[in-house]
Order: sequence, then C-alpha cells, then structure tokens
Amino acid sequence: MTACRKAAGHYSHLLAKELIPLSILTPSRPPARKPRPTAPFVPELVYFEPDALQYPKGERILNWVREQGIPYRMTTSHNRITNLPGETESEQYKIAKRTLVVGLRKTLEFDQSKPSADYAIPIATGCMGHCHYCYLQTTLGAKPYIRVYVNTDDVIAAAKRYIEQGAPKITTFEAACTSDPVGLEHITGSLAELITFMADEPLGRLRFVTKFPHVDSLLGLKHNGHTRIRFSINADYVIRNFEPATSRFEERLEAAGKVARAGYPLGFIIAPIIWHDGWEEGYGELLSRLALAMPPGTTGKGLTFELIQHRFTKTAKSVIEKRYPKTKLEMDIEKRKKKWGRWGQNKYVYPDEQQNALREFLTERIFEHFPEAGIDYFT
Repeated sequence: MTACRKAAGHYSHLLAKELIPLSILTPSRPPARKPRPTAPFVPELVYFEPDALQYPKGERILNWVREQGIPYRMTTSHNRITNLPGETESEQYKIAKRTLVVGLRKTLEFDQSKPSADYAIPIATGCMGHCHYCYLQTTLGAKPYIRVYVNTDDVIAAAKRYIEQGAPKITTFEAACTSDPVGLEHITGSLAELITFMADEPLGRLRFVTKFPHVDSLLGLKHNGHTRIRFSINADYVIRNFEPATSRFEERLEAAGKVARAGYPLGFIIAPIIWHDGWEEGYGELLSRLALAMPPGTTGKGLTFELIQHRFTKTAKSVIEKRYPKTKLEMDIEKRKKKWGRWGQNKYVYPDEQQNALREFLTERIFEHFPEAGIDYFT
C-alpha cells in the first residue's frame, strides 16, 4: 500500500464526517516539463576569408555575427584554421565543432554521390552535431570545424553545366554529403537558393537529409516538386546514445509533416542501422511511431526510404574512440565483414546473416505501415 493510500485510509473517518476532499490528502504530481525545442546553431567563434566579404552573402553573415556579438577573426584560407582555443585535442575538437568558417568554394568539380544522387553539390562542409558514428569523423580528419561558402552563384552555375551535360536524363544533386545544411540555413540561406534554382530546371533535382527541424524558411518557396527533403530517423537507443547535439525524434517528425504539407517530396533515411539488444523492438517501434505521427495524405505514393547499415574503417574507429572515449558504439572488427571502400580503405559492415535479418525486418515493417512507399536502397 502506498503512502498516499495509507494516509487516505487513516483519515477516512474525517472524510466521511467532514467531507474533506481527497485531493487535499493526496499530493499532486507536478506537470511534466515540455522539452525545450532545439535551438538554431550559433557558433562561438567565426573566421572569414577576406574575399568572402566581397560577396553579399559574406557581408550578411558578417552583419549577423556582429549582431549576435560573436567574436570573429580573419584567415587566409578556410582550409587552414590553426591555433584554435583549447588545451587538449579533445577540447579543441569540441570548440572546432562550434566554430564557423566563411569562405569561397574554389573546387567546382562535383564528387559523385552514389547511391543517393548523381553528384554532391557543395554548399557547406562540417556539422554541428556530435553523432559518434558519422563518416565525417574520417573524411574531415583534423578539420572538424564548419565551413560555409558564399559564392553560391558559382556553385549553381556549375550545377547548371552538369545538368546540361546529362541531358536528356534527369541529374540529381545531394546537398548533405558533407554537412547538415538545414542546421546552417538560418545563417546562409543557401538551400533556399538551390531550391529556387532547381524549381525551374526540368532536368535538375535536389535532395538533402537532416536531423534538424528548422525548415520554416523553406516552406513558402517555389519548388515545383524538384527538391526532396529527407529526415534521418533511428531507433530510440541509437538517438539517445549516439546522436548528441541533434534534435529530438518528435521534432524531426513535426518538421517532416510541415514539408510534406508544403508539397515537397518526402523521404526518410534510417541510418545507421545498428544491431543491438532489442533491435527488432526498437526499429519496430520507430516505424509504428512514424506511421502514427505523419499527417493524413503524406505517406502515400512518392514517400521513400533509404536504409544504411552501420559501417566503419580502422581510421574512423581510432578517431571515434579518441573523441568519444565513453561511447557505447560497437566497433569490433572480429564481428564484422570486411568490404572494400570507395576511397581505398577497407570498411567493416555486418556479416551477411545479420545484414539479411536487418533488411528483411525493416522492409516488412516499412511496407506494413507504408504500403505505397518505395525503398530506394539498402547498403
């Protein structure tokens, strides 16, 4: 018997005689606190290349930095940021993830971006999130700071050339290969420029994925259905343990509903799919919650899923364990299958039996809840 029930029993004669409300004797629970919404990214330190200030976007970002009272410095190159604050490598890494560098994109040859798209369109490099598993841990190496490029017109002109070269086929561009551009949109406005450009390109398509909910500035744009916005989702175990400094699952779903109602093609990426105790329950619950949360009419034909299993390289393993020494991320090479990587390094994926189990389970659950959706790939 709980303390509250004992108290009610002890004073039952008073309740009967004097009609004392039971609520006086039963302590009320305080209302549950509503989680705070994820705040937009605000850097702690900003660097500018001098030439970046010759562009209107560079000037706008400088004015924003001044209004926010953020300290800033000049640098000769966005690729050479040295003397970051911090006494240890770990401290410098954390500060670097809160450092913004504003410069020019000089390399206008686009990398391939299979299987997501034909090409990666570069508008930013680096991310404010601290996802333990992220492949940027390796590709960015000693440069984890966030870089944004102000010469968007040059990037768009290069994309136009790729579209013309690919005619009469449609050419697709991925804007989130090396960053989460939604998390930077309030600073750069670069996604809005790309979306507006692609809207008038019969043979051009844009796509990007995000873990952030800050999509309101994109909702009223002309897009003509030429931009697909996808949200990265995962089992609760993965988000809780491996995705710090990102938004909550519920916020991502709310943002997905907004972009769907705005007429954008919608997609979800389940990545990385991580084998863990209770993975079937976790991923089953994920898709059930997703189905319940999406607004009516937004989950029919045209909805897409992309499925990516967890993988890592030896270099990534070393870097991750150094930067996140308490991580629970399983990276046991002996339990994995070796696979040749695109960039010349072996990567380690799940053995075939586990891969097949993950793929079959997720495929069945997706079509159970979203019978008209498509699965673009499992990799």
